[in-house]
Amino acid sequence: MSKDLPQPPQQSEEVDLGQLFKLIGNVFSNFFRFIGSIFNKLFLAFVWLVFFVKKHVLKLAIAGIVGVILGIVLEKTSEPVYKSSITVKQNYNTGENLYNVIDYYNDLIKQDVNILKTVLGVKSEEAESILNFEIEPTISENQKLQEFHAYLKTLDTSLTKILDYKTFLKNSKDYHHQYQQITIKAKERNNFKTVFHKIISNINSNVYFKQEQEKDLRELKAQASAIFKGLIKSDTLLAVYQKAIVKSAENNNDSQTQITIANKGNQSSTKEFELYNKDLELRRELVEIEREIADKKHIIEITSSKQDSGTIDDKKELFGIMISPKLFYAIILTMFTFIVLLGFNVVKFLERYKDKI
Repeated sequence: MSKDLPQPPQQSEEVDLGQLFKLIGNVFSNFFRFIGSIFNKLFLAFVWLVFFVKKHVLKLAIAGIVGVILGIVLEKTSEPVYKSSITVKQNYNTGENLYNVIDYYNDLIKQDVNILKTVLGVKSEEAESILNFEIEPTISENQKLQEFHAYLKTLDTSLTKILDYKTFLKNSKDYHHQYQQITIKAKERNNFKTVFHKIISNINSNVYFKQEQEKDLRELKAQASAIFKGLIKSDTLLAVYQKAIVKSAENNNDSQTQITIANKGNQSSTKEFELYNKDLELRRELVEIEREIADKKHIIEITSSKQDSGTIDDKKELFGIMISPKLFYAIILTMFTFIVLLGFNVVKFLERYKDKI
């Protein structure tokens, strides 16, 4: 008889599931409604902005024309600025020291030009005409990626999994890059070449770097000497072995004799071939060391220079882009006018609620 009785718990579970699905449906419905309202407001804001610009297009155009005229006037009346640049290669970790030197020179321009004249070894009028020094790395995005992959090879496998490219760029400094571009800006055409060479000589005469250079050159020359001696022994052994092969062939009635000492990958090699390969390897290593010695002879060196007497710098930077003064002032005045008109419009909008406060 008890089997015919209803089961209330099962009905309760079915009701709970229905409410749960309804709740989930309401959540998704509210979410998509919220997203739709955002896009709707963005569209309305875009439409309002279009009509706002259309309403004030004449004023904005006048501001742009005035900016162009202002740029032309300033370009004609302002004193010209000359600049010259060099690209340097750092064979040692001189970057931080080089950046500090440039900052020091910029401070001397503001504080004491006489000391700057003495440090750079230039005339007073040349030192007074210098406006500023700039330095920045010359490196492309592809080169940064190559540096990142090269750095990953030096790390443990467990660390490579947690280090990404953005973290690498964040932790790397501009002065870490090997190639740097130094720029001088001045009010007159100076002999920039003298100044650049003075900057480089100051770094090359640094006591610490000179000591590191002496230790590196001493070590590299010792390696080159050892390899050179190894080449002499290798040539001697090769000559002796060749004589042994010839003598053995003569003793066996001109039959060919071959002594096998290794068998790797189903390829056999003779002692003569092994000595020959070793000789090539040593010579290749010697060439690399000699190239490194040539690099280490200069702590920092100039790889290229641009216009020793300087060229006119008539460009202005806007949002990281170098543009002409006419376009620069046209954009600045147009943007300023747009912001002022937008501000007036916001004030008018707020005045509607003044009486409700």
